[in-house]
Parts: sequence; C-alpha cells; structure tokens
Amino acid sequence: MKRRKHSAPESGPNDITWDAPADVAAGLHHALSAPRCVQVHLVEGTGPAITGETQTLLRSRLRSAAIILFSGFTLFFVWRVVEMMRGVIPFDATARIHLLVVLFLAVCVGSLCRRCQISVGILRMKELLIFGLPGLYFLIMQYSHSVRCATEDQIFPNVAVPWVFLMFTYAVFIPNHWKRAAAVVASMAAAPVLMTVVLWTSENACALLLGGDPTYLVDLMLTTAFAAGTSVYGVHTINTLRREAFEARQLGQYKLKQMIGSGGMGEVYLAEHQMMKRPCAIKVIRPEKAGDPNVLARFEREVRTSAQLSHWNNIDIFDYGHADDGTFYYVMEFLPGMNLQDLVRLHGPQSAARAVYLIRQACDALREAHEIGLVHRDIKPANLFAAERGRMYDVAKLLDFGLAKPITSTTAVDITQEGSITGSPLYMSPEQATGDIEPDGRSDIYSLGAVAYYLVTGRPPFDDSRPLKVLLAHVSTEVTPPSHWQADVPADVERLILRCLAKRPEDRFQTAEELAAALDECSVAGEWSAEHAAIWWHERTGGRVEELLEVGVE
Repeated sequence: MKRRKHSAPESGPNDITWDAPADVAAGLHHALSAPRCVQVHLVEGTGPAITGETQTLLRSRLRSAAIILFSGFTLFFVWRVVEMMRGVIPFDATARIHLLVVLFLAVCVGSLCRRCQISVGILRMKELLIFGLPGLYFLIMQYSHSVRCATEDQIFPNVAVPWVFLMFTYAVFIPNHWKRAAAVVASMAAAPVLMTVVLWTSENACALLLGGDPTYLVDLMLTTAFAAGTSVYGVHTINTLRREAFEARQLGQYKLKQMIGSGGMGEVYLAEHQMMKRPCAIKVIRPEKAGDPNVLARFEREVRTSAQLSHWNNIDIFDYGHADDGTFYYVMEFLPGMNLQDLVRLHGPQSAARAVYLIRQACDALREAHEIGLVHRDIKPANLFAAERGRMYDVAKLLDFGLAKPITSTTAVDITQEGSITGSPLYMSPEQATGDIEPDGRSDIYSLGAVAYYLVTGRPPFDDSRPLKVLLAHVSTEVTPPSHWQADVPADVERLILRCLAKRPEDRFQTAEELAAALDECSVAGEWSAEHAAIWWHERTGGRVEELLEVGVE
C-alpha cells in the first residue's frame, strides 16, 4: 500500500527534556492526579568530585573580586583618615560604616584564602554580600552627601562613578550567563536612580536643588544605563572569547576540531586524540552553567552512569576532566550517523522492519542498564542514534543517561523531592507524568514504544503545542493505532507497539528482554539487516557516513 506523506514535526518545547524541580512541577502534578502527600526520598545528586572543582573556580573568582574591592575601599578609607586628622571631615556615621565594610571585605578575603571547604551555597551568599554591602554603603553615602550638599546649597555629588566601578568589577570577575549578569547589574544601575527619586520626594532641600537642575537625574540614568549595558555586553563577549579560545585549543590529549552539537547545557565537539589520531566527541558544560548544581548533578550522573555500561549499543565514555577556565567535559566515542529524530525528520516514516531492527538493539542496551538497576527516564528519538560502527550500519546507540536513576538506592548523596517531573513530555510514561508511583524499567518500555510509534508513523503518540495537554493524554487518552497514519504497518508490530504504550505498567512488556523476544517474533523481523542499512546509507551519503556530524545534545 502507498504510504501517506508526512512531514515530521520540528523540535519544540515538548521535545526538550524536562528536569523540573518539585516546586515547578507541583502545578502539573495537581492537574494530572488527585491530591496526595508529597513524599521525600533520596536520589543521586552531586558528588564530591565535580562539585569540588566548581567550588574551587567560584571561590577563586570571588577571592579576586573581594581583594579588588578591599583594596579600593581601604585606599579611600586611608585618605579619609588623613582628612579627618587634618580636621577637614568628621568621623561620622558614614566613616564608621566605611570601616565596617573594609573589615567585612578583609574577613571575606581571609575566609576565601583559607583551605577549608566552602559549599556552593555559601559562596553564592558571599557573592551577594561582597557586592551587596558596598552597594548599601554607596546608597548611604549618596543620601548623606546629597542632603548635606542641598542644605549647604552646594552642587549635587556625582554618585555614578562608584556604581560603575562595582558593575565592571562584577562583570569582569564573576562568571555568569549574560541573563543572570543583566539581572544583577540592572539592580546596581537602578539603585542610585531610585535613591535620587527618594531624595527628590522626601527631602525639601534636595527637591529644590534637583528642581533647579532637571538634567541631573537624566544624566545619572543615562550614565548607569550605559555602564550596565557595557557590563552585560562585556560578560557576553568574555564568554564568547572563552568559547572561541576553547575551540582553538586542545584538552589534554584531545584536539578540538569543530562544534557538532549544541544544547541548553553545553556543546559537543568533534575532536581527535593527538597520539592515536582516533576521532571522538567531547561534551562540555559551558562555564556560565558550572555554578548550577542541577546541571552539574545531571552532567556528573551522565558520566558516572555511562561509564558503568559496556554493551555495544550503549555509548562508550573514554575520559573525563575539567579545564582551567571551569569548563567541565567528558570524552565519548564519535558516532557517524544520525539520531532517530533527524532520521524521520529528513527521510520520513521508516519501514516497520527497520523500526523493529533498531528497537531490538535498543532493548539490548536497556537490558544491561536495567540489570544493574538503572532506569534511563529520557528515552526519545533524539537519544537513540543510528550509527556506523565497525563498517556495520544502523548500529543503535542509546545516549544521554543524564536523568538515569537507580531503581533502588541506598548510597544517594543528595535529597530531592519525589514530586519533580523529569523526561521529555512527548515520550514520557504516565507514571512519570503523574509521579504517583516510582518509575521502573517498564517506564523505559513505554518510552521505547513511543519511539517505535514515531519511527513508523513520523509522529509521536500524542502531540500538542501545550506540554500539559501532552502529559494529560499520556495518562488518560487512548493511543491512535499506528495503522491509522501508515496503513502498511503490520498488525503484529502494531499490537506490540500498543502493548508498550499501555497505561498501566503491568499491562506492558515487563522487561526489555521480554520485549526483545516479542520483536524477534514479528513477521518483519529479519527483513532489515546491516546489509540493507549499508545500501540505504550509501545511496544517501555516497559512503561518507562519517561526514554526518549530527549529535543530540541536552
């Protein structure tokens, strides 16, 4: 029969992996299930290695910023003491506050120079205080000097300079994504402007003086806004230059050649081992993401989990480390080929025989993970790769164990709420969507069935622009049979896919091994092989499969 034309949907918000914390997911759980008590249990989180390296980087940057601010405040305090000794200015409340800021910065420098361990949370608190207390002092100085100048009928003081210094110091020393830097710097830029408005509305003398010079407030706003914009652009430029420098150098024994993938967490580069000349892929976390404990926890979990797996259909991890600029990375095998999402997007729905061939291999990869007690929790077309390995084509590779979690764990090192939602909405099992029960290996069976559905129809089982609608459909809506979209899907393959997509875990195949056996019994099993795959790839690439550099990245 003739297959219907179909254009696979582009990636959208529903195809992005969710790793939402419990407070974000609470509203979704309320909509998807009846009210229930939110339980708390232990799961894998950040371990000491990667977190310690992040702490070291952030600590070093904060120490440098604290030393700069301490030096500046100390220099001006010495000048103030000299002026007080000459009787030019009194030792008033602002002088005492100035001294307190100097002492606090000295304590911060000392604590950051000690060798004791400091958590990331404490370091972030120190960051707030190191920049917040000087800002508070600047506001007090502005209020005091402005009132004195207005009372004595003098010219208003220039209050923009110290804030510009504070903004530039933050932009240069604190590694950030430009959006976070923009939020912090914008608050610094707004502070003196708001204080001027307060003076105008609350102090009559200041109101008279400012009323006589209406350009003062405009000049202040333009100066701080320009400084803030320059600071944020500087952060963006520094990150861009760091990334370009990263691409131009080698990491240890690996020479970076070109970027082959990018996602919210980082990038993937094609690289080459300097001595063995073996191609590989290096996945990195962007430096501005290195301070996010959730990103680091997922990255570390992906490294450690993937390193436990050795099956041919699971991706191999070769190395792991971090660069001096705070870039975390790991080295994995390079996969010439294409992920299944792009395969369908570019070439349309695949034959049932090819789908059975690929999903059968994915079962072997899952079986190894499940046997050592791991649930993947994020199986989707973008995380399954049709690769060329050892001159064999359509070798299925299971990627991205960043959300993998032990079925039972007694060695977890971090605490999160069970009420969180993790996974990709389009391919998420009902129990993942509701959180009513802890997902086990049968949740991966559901997701694998959803991938099979996508392969033979060119669309996910449920599709909607609103993620909540998709999650509700997984829980309560019956799946449209694949033959509705593609009439040539064999009946036994359709029954197998629909059994994988059963709402209740006990109605699905109970293990990856059981699903593999059922796939072997399908009428089209054996109709697609490595030889058929080789012909298919050669017809479309001219034998240059290694030039396909598409890599799924989160």
